[in-house]
Amino acid sequence: MADFLILEDDKKSDSGNNVENNEDTKNLTLMDTINDFLMWLQKVKTAEKVIFYRLLSTMTNAWMWIMKSVAIMEKQEKNPVFKKIMTVFCDELKEWKSLSECMSMYPNNFWEAEIWIIRSWEKTWQLNRALSDLASQIEKVESISGKIKSAMMYPMFIVIVVVWVVWVMMTMVVPKLLEIFDSKDDLPWTTKLLIAMSDLFVNYWFLMIIVVVVLYIWVLFWKTTPDWKYIYDSIILKIPVFWQINKKLILSKFSRVFSWLVGSWVSIVESLRITSEAVWNEVYKQRIILLSEDIAWGIKMWESLDWDKLFPDMMVQMIQVWEQTAKLDQTILKVADFYDDQVDNTIWVLNKLLEPFILVTLAIIVWFIAVAIMQPIMNLADTVSQT
Repeated sequence: MADFLILEDDKKSDSGNNVENNEDTKNLTLMDTINDFLMWLQKVKTAEKVIFYRLLSTMTNAWMWIMKSVAIMEKQEKNPVFKKIMTVFCDELKEWKSLSECMSMYPNNFWEAEIWIIRSWEKTWQLNRALSDLASQIEKVESISGKIKSAMMYPMFIVIVVVWVVWVMMTMVVPKLLEIFDSKDDLPWTTKLLIAMSDLFVNYWFLMIIVVVVLYIWVLFWKTTPDWKYIYDSIILKIPVFWQINKKLILSKFSRVFSWLVGSWVSIVESLRITSEAVWNEVYKQRIILLSEDIAWGIKMWESLDWDKLFPDMMVQMIQVWEQTAKLDQTILKVADFYDDQVDNTIWVLNKLLEPFILVTLAIIVWFIAVAIMQPIMNLADTVSQT
């Protein structure tokens, strides 16, 4: 009887341990799912992808298996997001999946153009060449974006300083100076406007912040709809000076991505479809999709782009000449290099023009405040002198 009770206790304890283990397994599985989802949302830096492509190209060029190459880089990777991605790559490669199939599992980190290029070169057993060229082209695309960001840092800093100066003057300096006026009925319109603006900054500053935040969120939501995004992007293309940079950037990325795909033996129609997704402007995106439909109907590329204001005549003429020589990818790549140089020159000119423009704007603001304060003082002095 005692032995029976001991066995029953052992069974109960084992069943209890199994329940606890099952609960721990469920909790662990849930945490792993959440962790995988958060990892999937995060993005890998472009510089890390470039290093990944270059190292993988070097290893595959030395006839090392791609699964072993990825495993070696996974051990050395310090970024937890990219390390997790490489771990998944290793598991999938063991199941005899290709690298392009593994990359397609993470669309937030790898462009569709990258996946198509890798997929095309995998079929020709020249993956090392594709990885090396892809790393170089991605570096060129990102270098232009980096130049724009660095060029805009100084103007943005000046704008922030201007806003801060106006805020301090409206909330601290102007109210003290306006205390010398007893009657506000006989003041000039400039002074009355300055008083109204000062009251707005002092008493309703929280409403101003709320309005700015709401407008920003509304614009972000507005841009998500295709129709309104088309209108927004068309307005961006019409802003003086900035439309030149925006247009050249779009043409540069279009030319570079399109040349990658065509040079990787992807069909022109499919290449244009993928390139349209890489272009961030909805106006150009719709035009490129229309171009792919025209080519599918047998219309030549240069004929569809002829007389189109979105694409310069020089670009159309080069496509017309080189389309006949079956070297379209090389020509488009030269066009991309040309527009990269044009973007560099335009950014330099814009940076030189923005600095005096912002300083003149600040001078006008200070001049208006000075006039609004000094004008009633001068009127009061004239009245006293006449008396």
